Amino acid sequence: MMTSRLRVAALATLCLTLATVSRAQAPDWPSERPPRPLPAREVKFPPYQLRTLPNGLQVIAVSHHEQPAVSLRLIVRAGQAQEPQDKPGVANLAAALLDQGTTTRTAENIATTIDSIGGALGTGAVTELTFINAAVMKDSLDVGLDLLADLARNPSFAPQEIERQRQQILSGLQVSYDDPDYLAGAVFDRLVFGFHPYGRPGSGTPDSIRAVTQADLKAFHRKWFGANNAILAVVGDTEPEEAFKSVERAFGSWGRVEVSDAKPGDPPPPTGRVVIIDRPGAVQTEIRVGNVALPRRHPDYFALDIATKILGGEGGNRLHRVLRSERGLTYGASADLNALKESGDIVADTDTKSSTTAETLRLIVDEISRLQRQRVQARELEDAQAYLMGNFPLTIETPGAIALQVLNAVFYGLDLNELQTYRERVGAVTLDDIQRVAREYLHPDRLSIVLVGDASVFAKRLAGVGFDRVEQIPLGSLDLASPDLRRRGGSGGARMEPIAFRTQAAGPAGRTADGDDVRAIVARALEAKGGLDLLRSIRTIRMATTVKVLAAGGTADVSYAIRYPGGFRMEARTDAGPRVQVFNNGEFWVQDQEHGVQPAPPQYVAEMRASVQRDTVPMLLALAAGRLSATRLPDATEGGRTLAVLEVTGAGMRPTTLTIDRETGLLARQRYAGLDGAVAEEAFSDYRDVDGVKVAFHTTVSRNGTPVVERTVRTFQYNVPLDPALFIRPSGT
Repeated sequence: MMTSRLRVAALATLCLTLATVSRAQAPDWPSERPPRPLPAREVKFPPYQLRTLPNGLQVIAVSHHEQPAVSLRLIVRAGQAQEPQDKPGVANLAAALLDQGTTTRTAENIATTIDSIGGALGTGAVTELTFINAAVMKDSLDVGLDLLADLARNPSFAPQEIERQRQQILSGLQVSYDDPDYLAGAVFDRLVFGFHPYGRPGSGTPDSIRAVTQADLKAFHRKWFGANNAILAVVGDTEPEEAFKSVERAFGSWGRVEVSDAKPGDPPPPTGRVVIIDRPGAVQTEIRVGNVALPRRHPDYFALDIATKILGGEGGNRLHRVLRSERGLTYGASADLNALKESGDIVADTDTKSSTTAETLRLIVDEISRLQRQRVQARELEDAQAYLMGNFPLTIETPGAIALQVLNAVFYGLDLNELQTYRERVGAVTLDDIQRVAREYLHPDRLSIVLVGDASVFAKRLAGVGFDRVEQIPLGSLDLASPDLRRRGGSGGARMEPIAFRTQAAGPAGRTADGDDVRAIVARALEAKGGLDLLRSIRTIRMATTVKVLAAGGTADVSYAIRYPGGFRMEARTDAGPRVQVFNNGEFWVQDQEHGVQPAPPQYVAEMRASVQRDTVPMLLALAAGRLSATRLPDATEGGRTLAVLEVTGAGMRPTTLTIDRETGLLARQRYAGLDGAVAEEAFSDYRDVDGVKVAFHTTVSRNGTPVVERTVRTFQYNVPLDPALFIRPSGT
């Protein structure tokens, strides 16, 4: 399952937002003691219309007239969980082939068509659905709909394209071969869900991908792809009636399919099991701890989600406080509730030094037990609710985000009226609710536990902290298809292979005529920045810069201390004395000579949280790992250079556009909307090598096209010691 922990260094963007906030937007902030937070302003879910065509296709129309463009999102209710049990990977390969040729268009024709109208196209498969996304200009709506309809209805699955995509997927499967984060997640899914479809490796294995035939692909498409098993969202510069008419013309003759109401059996009940995946020589241990939970539409979802936030999420995070702040055992810890259609899970995750594995595991289990046994404090509940309610506006800022909210509601069978009352329902959760769901859904005596690391360092210590029944599996013997997770001698057919791009958040891999795709672009950008291994190793950064505020004409020396994940400190030397801003895993405080230490106003907390989400290198790594999604937009040109353009999205994250130099692989620009609606763009230049890492020594920040801030790096160091006190709010303040 997915996690949201930041694992590596950001080398560019984190400080820019704060520089803009602290000087360009509020030059004297804080000029007085911050007032108490105002009540959250009312946020209305944008108007939309939902209609079902005679053939069963559900259509969502949302008008959004800010730009002359339309976003098209088609989802089919069939993904990796609907694959035949002996054919893992069929859904991924089928999705990759949807835009690689139909019975009426070749792959080149498809690429030429979308390019000729200045549009973008992407396809993909995740756990429970397959998607086709397109972005087109308003006057090309009919062309875009015709193209989507052709891809959904008439894929050719041509043999030469099957082999080409097969090789691309096989190459991608090797990306995570040595990734302990993937290994921990894959084994955890198998422990929690067993042979339920949610427990299978959705992206397949090299052997299963090699075995997929054209007949398998056609059978999967024939069984699931029909109008009555699909949902289409049309969002943008069009009126609902116009959208419905155009959709009826393009999709009205799409036939229906027979979809069985039969559901897979329930996942197995929680059973305590501790599995070590032995990676000799590893210096860190990846840890996953959790159990099966509930489906998305369950009435206890909101209460359990908030309880999970208190355990290890934004607005709470007991795990981080205990493991990081109090014990210094890890750089970060989190807990997540992953709720799908039929079931879900709760998982706590972190990593730690091999020598502290046993201690860390004991503390995680103790915190889960404490949440299950003891009533939480009112302040903890209030903080978690405030985070969820404050984050809600970010999920409905753009047409695409609005469409996703409605698509999710329709897909999961939720009451659409609940979209209008999200904040009220979050605020209605009580302390009694938290205690009830914690006792019902947390099972500290029956947890699934996965440890991926060097067993020779920590395995013998586990009995001393209460874990005396442990299974140890060498990495080379791991087999997710085996009942005991062990590969049998003489057959490597189901041998565990690392699978890049996690199933829960895999994004659309839009392709161009030359076969380039999102994965290749992300891999190139990571390599150009310094390479996967080096970037993963970065834990701290210390940087000294000169920041120039263009409108005011002033400059300031600004230093940064960054500790991953989630710790950021900026200190600016000004005429009025030093000004300090610290963001530490959700807590944001400021300090100056006049007012001392104070909590930051709520609007700055939200902006800082958004800045953390845009942290460039972790964003690229999250894309490679499948924790974020990306859509390929049309290439841009600048100064004779060809630039690849990706739109990145994720849970609770505002869309961010990355522009990457195709020749060098380096990030050229990053563009996003601020909380105030202004469009911000960061342009990176003067890249220099610092001990193997490429660092942009010059950055210009623009708002609505006007440059407002320039930053020049004077010194840059990484993996240097940082005093933990730098990120801790002084006591008594």
